[in-house]
Amino acid sequence: MQYRPLGDTGIEVSVICLGTMTFGEQNTEAEAFAQLDAALDAGVNFIDTAELYPIPPQAATHGQTETIIGRWLKRRGGRDRVILATKIAGPGEGWIDHIRGGRTRYVREHIDAALAASLERLQTDYVDLYQLHWPERRTNFFGRLGYEESEPDDFTPIAETLAALDRHVQAGRIRCIGLSNETPWGVMQFLHTAERLGLPRVVSVQNPYSLLNRTYEVGLAEVSLRERCGLLAYSPLGFGVLSGKYLDGARPPGARLTRWPDYSRYSSPEAEAATRAYVELARAHGLDPARMALAWVQRRPFLTSVIIGATRMDQLESNLASARLTLPDAVLEGIEAIHRRQPNPAP
Repeated sequence: MQYRPLGDTGIEVSVICLGTMTFGEQNTEAEAFAQLDAALDAGVNFIDTAELYPIPPQAATHGQTETIIGRWLKRRGGRDRVILATKIAGPGEGWIDHIRGGRTRYVREHIDAALAASLERLQTDYVDLYQLHWPERRTNFFGRLGYEESEPDDFTPIAETLAALDRHVQAGRIRCIGLSNETPWGVMQFLHTAERLGLPRVVSVQNPYSLLNRTYEVGLAEVSLRERCGLLAYSPLGFGVLSGKYLDGARPPGARLTRWPDYSRYSSPEAEAATRAYVELARAHGLDPARMALAWVQRRPFLTSVIIGATRMDQLESNLASARLTLPDAVLEGIEAIHRRQPNPAP
């Protein structure tokens, strides 16, 4: 397992991070414990979760993922063995009304309450990385392309948000902070505000990145490299699409897109055509398609860690094995050729 610096914090994280959004919905507590144990045995020291999880978010299961991780930490001990990341959910009236009425603002009151609840569920007195799950302001994220200016956008000033987070950094409840689903403008505003006011710098950006969605490369890759604010890549397999298991309309029993067909971000005809090309490339070289896709993400120079998730142990073991895979030049050239023909079919 490789380890990479998390910004300038002095913290080293595994190049593979265990994502946990299935814990409490697709995975039972016993299955979650087994995944956590297997990941640690493989050298993973980085675990990512969120107050929103499990997915899909609903009042009946809200907070279950953090609760399961907390029970695992209490039972296994060794809190210092893991780098634990979680997130405060952003605003979302109509779809996450069970979280602060869907009206979250990144103000002191909401940050204080969200962090306190996460710490209680996680049964720890600190988190290593605390992230804003998506911007409070109106902008393009979750697959939306282009920014359209509208009426004045009343979002919390970044300085106020950083000051609220800084209180917890100073108290030892948060070691460092990060962003998620952010734009280049947003990341740079957080960085400049922190530098100007002597507040904590963000050290990571958790955004989607995969063979089907390389939009991070356009503006944010430079920010990551120049500002030492690396990518934590989520959806590196595009909801599992890049494994090839959904090609030709297949819907394996219990799989995410079988259970929730509305999760169609990576299922357009263009994305399916590109997926087929990547799967054929992998198989032509004797590679597992999912393992190839994950190994490719891991070699990107702006990446800090790639977040993997699985519902079955064999999937997890295969994903973990990607850390040992070196892709031959012919495969890398083939990937670039496909990307030139069908760039970013599922942004």
